[in-house]
Amino acid sequence: MREAENVDGKKLLVKDDIFTWSNLISLTRVIVVVPIIYLHYINDFNINMAIILLIAYGAISDYLDGLVARWRNEISELGKLLDPVSDKLMAFFLFLYTVIIGWIPVWYFVIGVARDLVIMAGSAHIKKHRGKVAMSIMSGKISVNVMALYWLSVFFFREAETVHTVLLTASVLIMAYSFIEYWVRYKKIMAGADFN
Repeated sequence: MREAENVDGKKLLVKDDIFTWSNLISLTRVIVVVPIIYLHYINDFNINMAIILLIAYGAISDYLDGLVARWRNEISELGKLLDPVSDKLMAFFLFLYTVIIGWIPVWYFVIGVARDLVIMAGSAHIKKHRGKVAMSIMSGKISVNVMALYWLSVFFFREAETVHTVLLTASVLIMAYSFIEYWVRYKKIMAGADFN
């Protein structure tokens, strides 16, 4: 266990625990993707209550794992990695599915995946050279949420093309902004700034 100071000045106690409730919640977020895709496909691309509940759980669990980690004092090295990776895996498979069925453009998917791969490579580089995982930043979380809104608008409201366009554009802009913030943070950390 160690006390660290984040580059933005927040102090958090980070543990080395593996088996925590918050980590379990993060894992289940990835698992719900399989029944969402399966049920949607076998239901002729129609949405039923089971799909709605699974998607709702995926969205709620993204906030729940962090709340549980703070409430139970379970912020861990694994959790710092597992939470964003769970977000990215859930988003990857749901977006890939909607690209395959032709509902989301391939170029958008490629940009999102390329951005995430570069950010994860930077995180791995930080881990290798500084010995711990850097936490996600707020603009990254906002980016994930706007991407999710875009996906939800396409998945649930097929005819709302204006909304799709607005959310797609907003999401690309926020992805770019958060990428720049991650890059600046990466440079500060690699230059010696402390972080959680």
